[in-house]
Amino acid sequence: SCIWKPGHEQKPRVPPGTFQTKLMQNSFFSGASRSSVIQCKPGGNCPSRHRGMTRQLSPLSVAEDSAAPILELQNRSPSGICRHSRVERQSRSGEEGTQTHTESSSQEAEGQTRCQSCTSTFLKLIWRFLIILSVSSSWVGTTQFVKITFETFDCPFFMTWFSTNWNIMIFPIYYSGHLATAQEKQSPIKKFRECSRIFGEDGLTLKLFLKRTAPFSILWTLTNYLYLLALKKLTATDVSALFCCNKAFVFLLSWIVLKDRFMGARIVAAIMAITGIVMMAYADGFQGDSIIGVAYAVGSASTSALYKVLFKMFLGSANFGEAAHFVSTLGFFNFIFISITPIILYFTKVEYWYPFSAVPWGYLCGVAGLWLAFNILVNVGVVLTYPILISIGTVLSVPGNAAVDLLKHKMIFSVVRLGATIIICMGFLLMLLPEEWDEITLRFINSLKEKKSEDHSEDITESSVHTRSRSRANGTVSIPLA
Repeated sequence: SCIWKPGHEQKPRVPPGTFQTKLMQNSFFSGASRSSVIQCKPGGNCPSRHRGMTRQLSPLSVAEDSAAPILELQNRSPSGICRHSRVERQSRSGEEGTQTHTESSSQEAEGQTRCQSCTSTFLKLIWRFLIILSVSSSWVGTTQFVKITFETFDCPFFMTWFSTNWNIMIFPIYYSGHLATAQEKQSPIKKFRECSRIFGEDGLTLKLFLKRTAPFSILWTLTNYLYLLALKKLTATDVSALFCCNKAFVFLLSWIVLKDRFMGARIVAAIMAITGIVMMAYADGFQGDSIIGVAYAVGSASTSALYKVLFKMFLGSANFGEAAHFVSTLGFFNFIFISITPIILYFTKVEYWYPFSAVPWGYLCGVAGLWLAFNILVNVGVVLTYPILISIGTVLSVPGNAAVDLLKHKMIFSVVRLGATIIICMGFLLMLLPEEWDEITLRFINSLKEKKSEDHSEDITESSVHTRSRSRANGTVSIPLA
């Protein structure tokens, strides 16, 4: 049985003089600071309801006394420690849940932003691709329709005059788009006066109409007329390739007349264009219809370049409305003043057709409609997209015409003509380089290097964080050396 009296200490009844008496005395005095003592007889059962520590009186108890206060403290207050650790675990789990929710919401927002940006980029790419395809298709269609029309109607100047008259419809088409899209709609007269500022602050007067419109109308008609004459002598592929030389001529004239910046890359492109012209003329030995057709095509490219340089010199840059007004004015001038030319050619029987019903009006309307679509796309594309896309669409007409000539007309291209076409197209693409292409290239290379170094540093940071997290999970802390 066990004897336990709280608050009152009693010496064990052991015969004096024995080893156990001394041991009990020592243990009694060493444990005098305890609040209670439990004594058990040998072989007796200690009650489990008491919270003290049960120990047998043996010589080993002396060595265990030093650890007794710590064990008693741990046994007497286990609930406080468990409660504190539970609160810490709950706070940590709450913080981790908040961080997880914040990270998940930020990841969702970032994912939505990426999806929206990807969608907008994809739509822009589709729009630009459609612009390029439309420009190329309209120019290829115009060239091929002209070739087909020449089979039954050999009157190139009448075709040029008839197609140019359709330019009058460009400004009405522009105004219809303005009514359909603009929030603040303007009257036709007010919009016409606003777009007439391209001629000056006073707008379009009779003097400016004759002074500014006449030279540009003549250059416009001459460009198209020479292009049609070249199509009578050469294939559509050769003529479209030679017409791409107008970019080189624009650069040379701008450098000489407008004092534009000198660029070595564009000089190389001009040399390539001239080389392609010489090779194209040499394809048939500098004789026959080939050399005449090359001369017509080069003349068409030259007058087109002169038109662009003079437009930039006298009129400067123009928005879509001003460009539409100017081209419609050219069509109006062509209808009033140049109509006398096809009449003269008819009565002199240079371009004679009879009877009137024999005129292929369907093909003529097809040529004029495609030419009008090309002019509208060029002006719209420059405003809504980049001018370089219009140039790319123009140069893509060369392989388009080549495909039609090869599949429909069963044309066989010689090695010299094929080489000349490739050289001219490469020179045209070289002309599309911006003026600061060297600086842009250097900045692009430097940005790639910086991005590569940032990615490398991020990889190092992620690897160190991963190492620390693994060390914490294993119960150790890894401190990287400096």
